[in-house]
Amino acid sequence: MTLELPTDIAQFVNEQVATGRYQSAEEVLRDAVNSLRRFRTEVDAIQEGIDDMHAGRIRPIEEADAEIRSRHNLPPAP
Repeated sequence: MTLELPTDIAQFVNEQVATGRYQSAEEVLRDAVNSLRRFRTEVDAIQEGIDDMHAGRIRPIEEADAEIRSRHNLPPAP
């Protein structure tokens, strides 16, 4: 795949390669896409929680905390 990047994006990519942190423009873009994937996954999870809240699918924090502590063999909350 061949991409033509806007000048400001191409400049940023080249600057990142020039720092020595990346070996190539492809590596910079791969890192950027992976970051976007993680971001979208996190935003989608947050939206799912908001949707659950609006739909009434909630429970007291104490109940959730107790379940998490039990699942991970943590001591009870003080």
